[in-house]
Amino acid sequence: MAKRPWRIFKEIERPYTRFSYSKSYNKIPGAPVSKLRMQIMGITNIPKDQWKYVGHLIALHNVQVSDYSLESVRTNILKYLEGEVKEFLFIVRKYPHHVVREHALVYGAGADRISQGMRHAFGRPYTRAAQVYYKDIVLSIYYNKPEFTNRISFYLDVARKKLSGKYKKYIGENKPEEVILSSVV
Repeated sequence: MAKRPWRIFKEIERPYTRFSYSKSYNKIPGAPVSKLRMQIMGITNIPKDQWKYVGHLIALHNVQVSDYSLESVRTNILKYLEGEVKEFLFIVRKYPHHVVREHALVYGAGADRISQGMRHAFGRPYTRAAQVYYKDIVLSIYYNKPEFTNRISFYLDVARKKLSGKYKKYIGENKPEEVILSSVV
């Protein structure tokens, strides 16, 4: 059976969690491992507030982003940054904690004899997703040289095209995040 398109899972739903007072039962059985391998890349020994410039990708509405798309953005932008910018700090701010479920249905001839319909339709764990809300910063690129501003703008455009949803990019001086987010409409 072919993979379902991500637009089916794009809407934010109630997080699929399992809570138990016994710690060993506090996990979801059969949940797939996240495809996002790293979250902080580049020069990590310099704190965020000591970089001169920053580029943020800010969400403009609530959406679920798959772990596959976050990993593709990470690998693509990291390739560009390592080749051209050299000195940077790249942080993927959202981690795919949410387990997405799917209720697989049988279609076609004879499906009524095989399929159970909507009986026990809770669904099996399918993949993971990050739940991104309005004005959340999805990823950040910190750098020191102002001549890389156009390149960082291009990298954020690449990331914006690979992620589902609408985003605004902020590129400029490294200010506190509250100041930057207050200017987002």
